[in-house]
Amino acid sequence: MAQSVAPPLDVLAPKGPLRVAIAISPAPSALYAVKDASGQFKGVTVDLGRALAAKIGRPLQFVDYASTGEITAVGDKDAWDVTFMPHDAARAKLVDFGAAYHLLQSTLLVVERARANTLAEVDRADIRIAGVEGTATGRAASAYYKQAKVVWVRGVDDAVALVNGGNAEAIGLSRESLLGLLGKVPNSKVLDGGFLNSTTSVAVPRGKGAAALPYVNSFIEEQKANGSVRKSLDAMGLTASMVAPAGMKAE
Repeated sequence: MAQSVAPPLDVLAPKGPLRVAIAISPAPSALYAVKDASGQFKGVTVDLGRALAAKIGRPLQFVDYASTGEITAVGDKDAWDVTFMPHDAARAKLVDFGAAYHLLQSTLLVVERARANTLAEVDRADIRIAGVEGTATGRAASAYYKQAKVVWVRGVDDAVALVNGGNAEAIGLSRESLLGLLGKVPNSKVLDGGFLNSTTSVAVPRGKGAAALPYVNSFIEEQKANGSVRKSLDAMGLTASMVAPAGMKAE
């Protein structure tokens, strides 16, 4: 898909480089990037950030955080220019969402001591769910579960440590993230179904959407149409992840 307008560089990259905010985890997903042994970032959002910086002809600067909650929290601090995150109504009040590139489902990873085989069976007073602060999945888990307690953590590493230390019985994240954590959490499984069905989408700081998103949305549609998003997902082992349909907005 050809771009019909010049990139609004004064809005997209006002400091010179394109500052792309990414969330880092021990396991990749359509949202979370990982850091390899050499310290390099890898992931779908990393690929999208590189492609966008190259397209607008600006240097690239990654700004890494432990979660999308942390990214959202500094959205009004001039800390980043573009990011990629799950959509929910609470977050849509704080950042401007654009086109979706991935269909998201959030569920639970549970350990054997949880004695649960379904999402419904987790809703007991003796169950503690590790939820990442400020995230769409964390908010959805807190709303969905009435008896189980959500224990808030800063990032995915902390969630894994909490469960492995015996201080929680479940982790709430996207299905892709949880499948990647199976090898890091002994005697665990990922439950079928989901308590959040949403999209992972491009986003810019609140108030910049009108100027920035027409160009960025066109870029996302181009990346879906030319197979780049599918290629990035597959390269990270996310072969079952679903690319959002053409023209789909964050929802």
